[in-house]
Amino acid sequence: MTDVRCVLPASAVLGEGAVWDVAEQALYWVDIKGRVVHRYDPRTGRDEQWRVAEDVGSLAVRASGGLVIALRSGFHFFDPAVGRTTRVATPEPDRPENRFNDGKTDRQGRFWAGSMHDPETQPTGALYRLDADLACRRVIDGVVCSNALCWSPDGRTMYHADTGARVVWAWDFDPDRGEVANRRTFLHVPEGEGAPDGATVDAEGFLWLAHWNGWRVTRYDPTGRVARVVRLPVQRPTCPAFGGANLEVLYITSASIGLSAEERRRQPWAGGLLALDPGVHGLVETRFQG
Repeated sequence: MTDVRCVLPASAVLGEGAVWDVAEQALYWVDIKGRVVHRYDPRTGRDEQWRVAEDVGSLAVRASGGLVIALRSGFHFFDPAVGRTTRVATPEPDRPENRFNDGKTDRQGRFWAGSMHDPETQPTGALYRLDADLACRRVIDGVVCSNALCWSPDGRTMYHADTGARVVWAWDFDPDRGEVANRRTFLHVPEGEGAPDGATVDAEGFLWLAHWNGWRVTRYDPTGRVARVVRLPVQRPTCPAFGGANLEVLYITSASIGLSAEERRRQPWAGGLLALDPGVHGLVETRFQG
C-alpha cells in the first residue's frame, strides 16, 4: 500500500494546475473557482496566495520572471511581486460559455492550455499553443473539456484528454515545430472509475492520471495498459505533478466543489494538496520561454 498524506489542507473549491519549479523548489497550483494562484514551499509548509479577477485554469513559470496564467478569457502574464495581470491573448471571444482549463509547457518551453465548455455539454473546447514570441494558435478543436496534457520523456508524444469523452489520446508531436499528427486512443476510462482529469509523465515514460470522481490516480505504461492504481481518500483528485528535491514526490491537487456537507465530512482532505512517494521520479518541467 502507498501512504497518502495531506501536506496542505487547503479546502480548495477546485484545486488544479500543479507544476513544480525546480529552480524555486516550490509547487505552483491554482484554485480555479476560488480564483487563487498558490505557491507551496514544502520546506517551510508556507502556501502563498494571490487572488485574480477570473477563474484561473493553469499556469507556468516564465524564464524571464513571473508567471503565465490561463484565465477564463485567455492567456495573461502575472507578476506575483505586485499582483499585476497583463493580457497576452484572448483566443475565444466568440465562445462565451467557455473557460480555460488544464495547461502546461512542452519540453521546448511553449505554453499550451485547453479550454472547456463550462456547462460541459457542448464540444466547444479547444487546445491552444502560446509560442515564445506570444503568437497564439488553436491546434485542436471540438472537445468538451480539455485535460490531461503532458509529453513523453523524449517529447515526441503528446497526451491530451477530453474529460467528457472519457478518453486520453496520444499524438505524434514535432518538438521543433510544435505540431501534432496521427491522433489515436491511448486509454479509455471505464464507467465507474471516474473521468480523466490532469496527468503527468514520469522518468520511465509512464503516464499518471487523476480520475475525477474516481478516488484514484492510475499509472499507465507507454502502451496504455494499467500498471498501478493508487486509491485516494478524496473523490475528486484533479492534477498530479512530481516535485521534491529529486522529483521523487507525487503531489496531487483535489476539489471540494459539488460535494454535499455529508460528503465533505467524510472527505476532510477534499480540496487539499495530497502527496505520496511513488517509488519513481518525475521529469523537470520547462519554464515558459516567452
